[in-house]
Amino acid sequence: MITILLIEDDMVLRENTAELLELSNYKVLTAANGKIGITIAKEVIPDIIVCDIMMPVVNGYETLKNLSEDQTTRYIPFIFLSAKTEHKDVRKGMNLGADDYITKPFTEEELISAIESRLAKTAILKDRERSNTTTTEAIKTLDDLKNFFSDNGARFNVKKDTKIYREAEHSNYIYLINKGAVKCFQIDKQGKELITGLYKEDDLFGYTSFTNNIPHKETATTIENTELTGISTRQFNEILNQNPKITLELVQLLSNDLILVKDQLLEMAYGTVNKKTAATILKFAEKINRKPNDPINISRSDLASVAGIATETLIRTLASFKKQGIIASDGRSIKVLNLEKLKDIQ
Repeated sequence: MITILLIEDDMVLRENTAELLELSNYKVLTAANGKIGITIAKEVIPDIIVCDIMMPVVNGYETLKNLSEDQTTRYIPFIFLSAKTEHKDVRKGMNLGADDYITKPFTEEELISAIESRLAKTAILKDRERSNTTTTEAIKTLDDLKNFFSDNGARFNVKKDTKIYREAEHSNYIYLINKGAVKCFQIDKQGKELITGLYKEDDLFGYTSFTNNIPHKETATTIENTELTGISTRQFNEILNQNPKITLELVQLLSNDLILVKDQLLEMAYGTVNKKTAATILKFAEKINRKPNDPINISRSDLASVAGIATETLIRTLASFKKQGIIASDGRSIKVLNLEKLKDIQ
């Protein structure tokens, strides 16, 4: 029999909902607040949890966070039950890793349907994971990993200038870029955007940690219309556990990224404005286009952020490059006319 843990501080609602679920042939355990619910969940490991948000002692968000950090309970399907209907509250719950969100008042059909669909999805994923075990064990190289993304991942078509995830949001997917380009950035205390990474076709991104499912440390946004393939962080970690060699390749990939970041910081600290601007144009050309002399459609603020200079300074420098015949520009579009001269700028 399926076991449901119902965490709800309203006694009447708790008892009525428990009775409704029992009449639908579920075994129901109840808790009056998150603290009690966490204890029961870790002792019993229910098949699914239905939890209110606004509760005394420990609220629903804190309950989900606690259970998500425990290896024995982190994969239990979790449905939020709340009268809070504002979009930001729904988004917060889903970003923390909730599987669904039901608002009060709800009907018996809505509740049972949500529970059944979550349980069905969990069963399908378990069957898929068992069938994929042999496949994932066969992943020996980074190319094998990318092929696995292409064959088994969820597909996303994301329009230009759309956020894929935000800083501090729950990390749900690791992504492979099939087509397009993505920038990752952080906002400093002065509200200035600092680009932390540029990713192009065939690049992986979104891996905040290889061992812990922690929130993202940066925001990711598409630079152009982009096609992505994603696999869950859970499945990604299982692949790494089964294939240590892949872990080593990814560590090397991270090491290479750190070297590039170090070079970028040194360039920002000691390079001339002209050199910083030239290097940044070349960097974007590498990430966005196959050929450096293809037009680059990128905002001046993004170029300035990577170069580590003020936008006004960048605009003046681009105007100088244009006069020298090194580049041509029209709005957001920049085209390299003299690649060698651009590379030689000091």
